Amino acid sequence: MTGRSVRAEQVRATRELIRSTAERLFAERGVYAVSNRQISEAAGQGNTAVVGYHFGTKTDLVRAIARHHAERIERVSRRLLAETGDSTDLRDWVACLVRPTPEYLAESGSPTWYARFCAQVMADPALHEILVAETLDLPVWRQILDGLHRCLPDLPAEVRAERTSMTRNVILYTCAERERALSLNTPTPRASWLDAADGLVDAIVGLWTAPVTESS
Repeated sequence: MTGRSVRAEQVRATRELIRSTAERLFAERGVYAVSNRQISEAAGQGNTAVVGYHFGTKTDLVRAIARHHAERIERVSRRLLAETGDSTDLRDWVACLVRPTPEYLAESGSPTWYARFCAQVMADPALHEILVAETLDLPVWRQILDGLHRCLPDLPAEVRAERTSMTRNVILYTCAERERALSLNTPTPRASWLDAADGLVDAIVGLWTAPVTESS
């Protein structure tokens, strides 16, 4: 390996260490409760400017964390989309929407911080749109939602929008709560991430098929 290659590998490793450390701290404490100094110290970096050097602003760092996971979850989503094909079964499309995140977390081993990181970011008005842009606006998600909507052609557009938002929140916060419980070694309602996905699918099918109350 050449000197340039060694240097490139060192830079890559440092960036990954900073990214993963920041993700953990953001997940546990909240994004704005964590300083660059705390991230660099937790990552074992003597230079407190190292976070800004590698990632720029805190917003840039949040975007980098979101993008890192989005690329991997997208691969799971595309596999599930291909398996779903032209199904007209609502449950198949809900499963396609639900399963990527639990499957990804199951494959990632333990502990994980991604779901709690997302929950922290989604709750912050200044950062919310970053997560939406990097993960929830990917074309694969739109394809899955289109398939789901085709199963419910008579559902009013405003109800579709409302239930799409509800679905996103149910998936995100259920995964975050399970991830938190696992990190604390406390009991969880389901034995595994895949079982948790089954429970989410059951609940979200019910959400989408619930009656619609007409406004007076």
